[in-house]
Amino acid sequence: MSPSPQLELSALSAISPVDGRYARHTASLRALLSEYGLIRHRVLVEVRWLETLAACDGVPEVAPFSCEDLARLRALADDFDLADAERVKAIESRTNHDVKAVEYFLRERCEDHPGLVRASAFVHFACTSEDVNNLAYALMLERAREEVLLPLMDEVIAAVRVLAHRHAELAMLSRTHGQSATPTTLGKEMAVFVHRLSRQRDAFAAVPMLGKINGAVGNYNAHLSAYPDVDWQALARTFVEGLGLQFNPYTTQIEPHDFIAELFDALARFNTVVLDLSRDCWGYISLGYFRQRPVAGEVGSSTMPHKVNPIDFENAEGNLGLSSALLAHLASKLPVSRWQRDLSDSTVMRNLGVAFAHAVIACRSLLKGLGKLEADEVRVGDDLDAAWEVLAEPVQTVMRRHGLANAYEQLKDFSRGRPVDADTLHAFIRSLELPDEARQHLLALTPASYTGYAARLAREI
Repeated sequence: MSPSPQLELSALSAISPVDGRYARHTASLRALLSEYGLIRHRVLVEVRWLETLAACDGVPEVAPFSCEDLARLRALADDFDLADAERVKAIESRTNHDVKAVEYFLRERCEDHPGLVRASAFVHFACTSEDVNNLAYALMLERAREEVLLPLMDEVIAAVRVLAHRHAELAMLSRTHGQSATPTTLGKEMAVFVHRLSRQRDAFAAVPMLGKINGAVGNYNAHLSAYPDVDWQALARTFVEGLGLQFNPYTTQIEPHDFIAELFDALARFNTVVLDLSRDCWGYISLGYFRQRPVAGEVGSSTMPHKVNPIDFENAEGNLGLSSALLAHLASKLPVSRWQRDLSDSTVMRNLGVAFAHAVIACRSLLKGLGKLEADEVRVGDDLDAAWEVLAEPVQTVMRRHGLANAYEQLKDFSRGRPVDADTLHAFIRSLELPDEARQHLLALTPASYTGYAARLAREI
């Protein structure tokens, strides 16, 4: 075999399917969680910090910017593009330090603007790299959550809610331990997932994003050595909160990443519920409760032409596993750092987007699968009508109400391991010493009518 060719990066040559096969699903994350996104947010933090220093009366060496200079400074962040990121990377190839490359890039861009060049020495003033990095990552995660993950979660919840309402009245056989159990409705089972997903979505949305800008080990040492009269703690709080983040006053060199662990644990819990939903849908398809609308041109099997496989739910399951595995590692790894910091978090942090991407791919696959589902009401009804034994529960419960001895034991002997149909059950009910009203109530029951509040619960979700 000839040597493997050297390929330019493309969707076909990408090593990770996140940027290859599934690139269309993850495109919305690229500007936020890629290296370009990281560099862009670093630039934003540096620009805003320089702007803050210029507005601080206690730092007179940085004169306030004119409107023109301020607009130019802000444009460095607002108009940052791929060409700018490539310039930063070119500088990094010389410095071998990614954050320092951003500092040099900004100084370079200030050179032909007199109002900015005078302040350029204060780019990255009193900052450690992690002052910039932690804020950049927090902003990236916040934007990815607000712009991509939460809208996608809402889309999933809305799609499941449609199924809950559509099938609120469709009685079906439950299965506990895989065995026939008390009837429910298909809509109510979907409503359970709506409620679970909504709770986890809200927990994910509620995690605060933290940030710090307090120097090499979190004590403002360099800040105070240059400007001892400035209240750096107050200035840092105002700066961080001005970025839309929550201020963390106690850190080492790094923001401890506890909030990232909380965020990822919350996303992993959402993933778990989506995984449970995917497997249940797969099972209902296998039982015939759901049919999948075939898509023209699609092939279900390379050899069995009749098949319409539940591949969207299987794809979701696989990607949920990858996402949650990464999230679990990140959540356990990132908050642990030797003494005031080690560098093991740095390379790990660059995979935040990969964990998010697999969750996005999974939700997109799930939505595609949900969109194909059609309930087979005949199949669901036939299955239920063949399970009259499930009415042993209401019969023994009514017997207990009216004081009949050994109600549970009588129904166990009557129904366990024996075929039960409408005739045998009705004969048993007629043999009981029950008030006539109670007897008529039990005789009127069918598996399809014995669903409790299920329809109401489904309609109300």
